Order: sequence, then C-alpha cells, then structure tokens
Amino acid sequence: MKKFILLLAVFAAPILNAQQDALVFFADKEDVAASIANPISIMTQEAIDRKALHNTPIDERDVPVNEDYISQIKNATGITVYAKSKWSNNVYVRGSQSNIEDLLNLPFVTEVEFMDRDLNFAPPTGTTPNKFLIENQTNSIIYNYGAAANQTLMLNADFLHEQDFSGEGMIVAVLDAGFPSVNTNPGFSEIINEGRLLGTYDFESRQVNVDGTSSHGTNTSSDIGGFIQDQFVGTSPEASFYLFVTEYVPSENPVEEAWWVEALERADSLGVDVINTSLSYRDFDNSAYDYSYEDLNGQTTIGARGANHAFDKGMIMVNSAGNGGSSGFPTVGTPADAPGVFTIGAVDAGGNYVSFSSRGPTVDGRIKPDVMAQGQGSAVINTNGNVDFSSGTSFSSPIMAGAVTCLWQSRPEVPNAQLLQVIRESASLYAN
Repeated sequence: MKKFILLLAVFAAPILNAQQDALVFFADKEDVAASIANPISIMTQEAIDRKALHNTPIDERDVPVNEDYISQIKNATGITVYAKSKWSNNVYVRGSQSNIEDLLNLPFVTEVEFMDRDLNFAPPTGTTPNKFLIENQTNSIIYNYGAAANQTLMLNADFLHEQDFSGEGMIVAVLDAGFPSVNTNPGFSEIINEGRLLGTYDFESRQVNVDGTSSHGTNTSSDIGGFIQDQFVGTSPEASFYLFVTEYVPSENPVEEAWWVEALERADSLGVDVINTSLSYRDFDNSAYDYSYEDLNGQTTIGARGANHAFDKGMIMVNSAGNGGSSGFPTVGTPADAPGVFTIGAVDAGGNYVSFSSRGPTVDGRIKPDVMAQGQGSAVINTNGNVDFSSGTSFSSPIMAGAVTCLWQSRPEVPNAQLLQVIRESASLYAN
C-alpha cells in the first residue's frame, strides 16, 4: 500500500507543480462606507454624473480592491498577479496548483476558482483557431467619397448625424489588441487635435503606450470615430475616446478576460458611456481552459460576469458575435453570450446574413446576436491612414457602437436597457 501511495505522489507532483491560472476572491474591502459617501475619491465627476442621470447606485462594487490583500498575494510563494477586479473583488493569478491552493490559508481569501474547471472539484484536442483569420484578409483600394456610406445608411446613422447627433459629449472606450499609429494617423487627426483622445492604457503591458500586438484596434475604432475628408466618416465622428489594450495576440488565455474586466471597471470610473469590444473567447492554448456550449450561458465566464456588472453600472457594452458561424462550434463566444452585452452579428452590403457570423441561441435559449450590421466588405481606416475593406463581426460591432452612441446622445436620460430594447425592436426581423 505504501508503494501505491508513493506512486500516486510521483504522478501527482508534476500536476500540482504545473502552472495554472485562477481567480482568487477576497472577503471584504476597506473604507467602503467612506468611499461611497465620498464617491469622487474613487471615480471621476463624469462617472458620478452619468450614474446620477440614470439613477445607477454607487455601491460596494465601485470600491477598489484592498491593495494590502493584493500585496500579500503578490508576496506569496510562486504566485504572479495579472489582473484585479473591484466588481468581483478578486485577482487573477498564475502559479502551481499547490501554491494557489495555499492562498486559501490567508484569512481574507474566501475562494479560489481555477480556469481549468476540472481542478475545481479528455480535454478536446486540436490547435487553437486564429480568431482574426477572416478579419486580416483585407484588400486595399482607393475610395471615392462615401466609402463608409453603405454601412452607415444601413443603420440610418446618417439621419442622426443630420439632426446634429454625431457623438459630441459622449465618451466611448474601445477595448482591443492594439492601436498603432493613432497619434499620427490622418484618419484620427481630428480626434487628436480636438483633445478627444482622453486616455490610453495597455492592461497586459501595464503602460500607456497602446501599440499592442496588432493593428486590429486601429481598424475597429476607425469605424466609430475615424474621419478622412471626402473619403470616410465613422458612425460617431465627434465622440471622445479611451483606447484600452486587453488582448495579447501571441497567446490565447483567459487572463485576457480578466484584463478586459479591469478595463471595464476603469471605463466605468472614468464616466464612459459606450464600450466596443471586437473580441471573442472560447478556445484557449491550454485546452483545459476551453469553454463548452454549456459554459456560454451568460453567467459563467469571467467576461460574462464582468459584462453583467458593467451593464448594472449603466454602461452599454457592444461586442462582436464572433466569426465561428461556419465552424463546428457556430455559436457566439464570450462575453457576447452575456445578457448585459449588446451582441452584433454580420450581414453583407445587401443586409443578408454572412455565413461566418456566429449565431445563437445561447444554451439557456436567449436570442444572440441582438442585431446585425455590415461585417462583410466593411470600410475601415488602416494604420497608414488609407481606406480599406475588411470583413468580420469585429467591424459590424463598432459600426453599430457608433450608431448607438449617437442615438444615446439624442436622449441621454434614457437608461441603457431601454435604449437597447428600442434598437432591438427597430430591427427588420425583430418580429421573426
């Protein structure tokens, strides 16, 4: 029997020592009552004003995570902290299974949730698909006036612009993989020159430079705020912007969801109105972390949980549905599965469904995507300041996000849930 136990220990040791990712939840926060009573100490006046306008309560979720707790986690043996979430009162860590489980001995740690869900009480094989494959297939051409006309008129965003609702005074955050050249790109010169780029941050690298690991964010944000005289106009060309990097392209890991939630929390504290995310998560480099269809119920993943908190806080999250419609797993990924996310699918220039666009319903029977916009042959501004065509739900999402921003500008007192339901009911196939 002793030999058998020793053999088990020999096999178990590599498993316990392998690097794992996990969420570590805390029991409480400090100075909660004082922070809520003096909210300017934890958020900007713009955030306070937006919450007051929509009767959104300022509560314990808005209070930052206890930094002393985070320091103790960072000083624990073999533990690296990658992200934190005030809404869920947790941190995202990496370390061996045994070292992470040792954190439960700390008096303020209430729970550990491993990303490999089998550790919480045969992974599928195969390589992680390139989720940017379709979107990176671009064809550069020289546009005449109105390159973005079809994708804009399809949503009647031109009508909003004619009524002088072009996003002025609204704050949009774009969460993506990288925004190289935005400071020098002529397509963003009006945003820069007018002081409407309010801030940038890379949550992976912990720096204000947001070149990131891809030009994807430059392309997607152009569909909202880009402008080239007589060539291109985004759907919300007068909005103000925060640009946040939350995606690290060389690898696929749920820590990116944790960075995404961090960015949501910062956006909320800065008074952001609308967030566009052209990212989707389902398969990871470590297949033990992969999400099943059952996991995509809008409540389980890190992204979905964070998105639902953000929606409760009064913001609007617009998210691409994903490009897996023609794959063996055709349903929307996360955070697009969340009830608090306004999920956008893709149609072609004629308004017809494009086969690559991920679809619903979710496992609990909810309709996803919520609405559609042009995602095939969408006009974008590339890093060189030229107008290109590109395809993917990554572009239908910001096209819609800009239109949502302008509509909300016209009636800013309307709560997020009511505004989004109006848009859903305006869709051509809503009754079907």
